[in-house]
Amino acid sequence: QVQLVESGGGLVQAGGSLRLSCAASGSIFKINDMGWYRQAPGKQRELVAAISSGGIPNYTDSVKGRFTISRDNAKNTVDLQMNSLKPEDTAVYYCYADTPTGIHYLRRWGQGTQVTVSS
Repeated sequence: QVQLVESGGGLVQAGGSLRLSCAASGSIFKINDMGWYRQAPGKQRELVAAISSGGIPNYTDSVKGRFTISRDNAKNTVDLQMNSLKPEDTAVYYCYADTPTGIHYLRRWGQGTQVTVSS
């Protein structure tokens, strides 16, 4: 089994910063993409940032220039540095990791961590 454990959420004022971390553990042979989704109350879950196994990042437009995703393949971790936070960034943030299962990849999820940005 593969488990993802997140940390680093909390309450911050607008303009502040937070760093989210996610560590994957268990029977891991390889991880393909890793990343972060978020879900605000009453809204659909949206992809915030993703990073390939080769370190190529991808961001949703609303966080470009403010968020930075990084990963450590040796430690099976993915981090999300969030700067210049806005109230609209308030959401539960979920990390994920795509692990191979046969010829397909299975998306594993963390339990979620709350990020609240006050105005």
